[in-house]
Amino acid sequence: MPNHSEEFTGANADHSEKGVLSLFPGQSCVYRRFGKRVLDIIFVLLAAPIIVPITLALALMLVCLGITPFYRQPRIGRNGKVFNLVKLRTMVRDSDAVLARYLSENPDARAEWERTQKLRHDPRIVRGGTFLRKSSLDELPQFWNVLVGEMSLIGPRPIMVCQKDLYPGSRYYKMLPGISGTWQISKRNNSSFSDRAFYDNAYWQEMSLPTDFSILFRTVFVVIRGTGC
Repeated sequence: MPNHSEEFTGANADHSEKGVLSLFPGQSCVYRRFGKRVLDIIFVLLAAPIIVPITLALALMLVCLGITPFYRQPRIGRNGKVFNLVKLRTMVRDSDAVLARYLSENPDARAEWERTQKLRHDPRIVRGGTFLRKSSLDELPQFWNVLVGEMSLIGPRPIMVCQKDLYPGSRYYKMLPGISGTWQISKRNNSSFSDRAFYDNAYWQEMSLPTDFSILFRTVFVVIRGTGC
């Protein structure tokens, strides 16, 4: 785990004064230790009759397009432990090579990638991949990661192993990564990769049942607007 100091002290102070954690420390502590995990399990089990058929239907669609439907990618979880995040495939198999070649030929794209670790026009996307990413449907298999305790419904966006040294914060490592979260419902397409630490820091301060329900509610509108990426 990186030996970072606690960054964004000004932001931390503001959120500590305003957040649920400072107002209801006892309730927040119980939720962090037990309640959050209980909510994850209950939500996944209740949603499974909807999530599983949709996921299988989308996987079949990808198979019909000649695409292997699922892929697993190493991500960094709580306490720096690496786990395999499961997603529906939206990129070509040799995506790393395709990306390296594209960035070497396009200086503007390289600058965008270095700032955000994303591309607005990504040459790696497969047929149907743009729809899956914009609708966030490619992330449905991550409910399995939640069920087995590698992720949470709400938390920091899981970072890739190769991005570890680019992340400027430390509180990320104290939490389970989330399917949705403070950064995920923000104007993330207009933010830099390093901005994630600010959002993660703010969520750590305000983690509570009301906060998670608020983020879940706002996530619905993110999906409806199609601002996933």
